[in-house]
Amino acid sequence: MAQIPEHLTPEIWINQFFGSQEAQRGGVVKRKVRDVERLVGHEAFIAEVERRGFQAVRNNLHYVVFCNMLPIRRVR
Repeated sequence: MAQIPEHLTPEIWINQFFGSQEAQRGGVVKRKVRDVERLVGHEAFIAEVERRGFQAVRNNLHYVVFCNMLPIRRVR
């Protein structure tokens, strides 16, 4: 597994994630579960998603975060 750069703190990673253009536009952002758990931890990540009023789902190896407050409707 790759080393985590010393300058990349959990706070910086969270700020980069939610500061991305896609997140700022209210879009959808996907990240690997192993990266989230390695860099910030599941609990801290989900707490930040909830704090911002967003929703997230986990499917197999990925978290998918809907960076808006609109309802999610599963189509199948």
